[in-house]
Amino acid sequence: MTTPSISSAHPGYDPAEHERRYSRVARLMPIAEWDAHYELVAEIELLKRKRNAVVLAHNYQRAEIFHGVADVQGDSLALARWAQASDADVIVMCGVHFMAETAKLLAPDRTVLLPDAQAGCSLADSITAEDVRALREQHPGAPAVCYVNTSAAVKAACDVCCTSANAVQVVESLGAEEVILLPDEYLSAYVASRTNVRIIPWRGRCEVHERFTGDEVREYRRMTDAFVLAHPECSEDVQKAADYVGSTSGMIDVLRQRRPSRAVLITECSMSDNVCSEFPETEFVRPCNLCPHMQRITLANIRDCLERLEPAIEIPTDVAVAARRSVQRMLEVSGQRRT
Repeated sequence: MTTPSISSAHPGYDPAEHERRYSRVARLMPIAEWDAHYELVAEIELLKRKRNAVVLAHNYQRAEIFHGVADVQGDSLALARWAQASDADVIVMCGVHFMAETAKLLAPDRTVLLPDAQAGCSLADSITAEDVRALREQHPGAPAVCYVNTSAAVKAACDVCCTSANAVQVVESLGAEEVILLPDEYLSAYVASRTNVRIIPWRGRCEVHERFTGDEVREYRRMTDAFVLAHPECSEDVQKAADYVGSTSGMIDVLRQRRPSRAVLITECSMSDNVCSEFPETEFVRPCNLCPHMQRITLANIRDCLERLEPAIEIPTDVAVAARRSVQRMLEVSGQRRT
C-alpha cells in the first residue's frame, strides 16, 4: 500500500486503521481518492469520541461514509433498532429525514442528528397525516399500515408500521379482510400478490426505483447473464423480470446464499458499491440511479453536525407517542427478524 498523503502528525491518523478501511473500498476508488477523504474521516473519528457519538449509515450512502466513518450499516429499521439499543449520547443518521425521525422515536432521550436537514424522500413526501385520515374515512374499519418510509406524523395516523421485508407478515398479523397499505403503490402490489388480504393502496412512488423498467432488466440479463435482484419499490414489470424481489437486507442474504458470478441490484446504485467488498467473487453490473436526497449527506456535513450538534431531530410529544406505538407494534410482530 502506498504512503497516504494525510499527515501522520494528524491527531486522528492511525495507519493501521487507514489501511483497514481502504481495503473495504479498494474496488471502488484509487488510494489517492481515499487519501483525499481520510483527513475528514480522522476528524470525524475524533469528534465521535469527544461526543460519545455513533454514526449510522444506510445502505444507499456514499462508500467513503459507509466504509469510512459508519459504526453501523444497514437498512432504515435495522439502524433505528441499533439506535434504540446503543448507549451513545449522540446518534448521527446518515440517511434521510424519516430515518432520523424513526431513530428519534426509538431513542427519544438521545440527540439524533441529520447532517443535512433537507435530505428528504419522495415517498415520504407523497402522503400526509390528513391524507391518511381521509383514506380511513373512506374505508371504515380497515386498519392502516404505513411503510417506514413515512413521516412521524403519518406513522402517528396509522395502526402499525412495516418494512419491505416484513410487510406481508405485518398485514396478515392484523387478521383483517382488507388493509390500507401506504404510501408505495408498488410495494402494495407486491404484498397483494403474496396474501389473500385485500390491499387498499396509496399512489406514492420512489423517484429512484420507478425509473427502472422491465425492458431494462431483461436487457441486463440478455447482455450479462447476471442474477437480477429488485426492490419491491420497483414497478410490477420490473419485479416480474427479476430473479429475486426483496428488501436491501434480503438482497444481501440472497447474495450470500447464491454467490452469483454476476449480479444486478435494481435499487439505488450506491448499494452495489457498498456490498461489493463482501462479495469479491461477484461482478456487480451497476445500473446507476442515485437518490439525490441520500447524496446530500457528505463527510463534511457529518463533521459539521458533530461540531455544532445540529440539525437535531425534534418530534412533537403527541405525534411521537402515537408514532412510536406504530413502530413498536411492528417490532412486536416481527420480533428480532432482520428487515
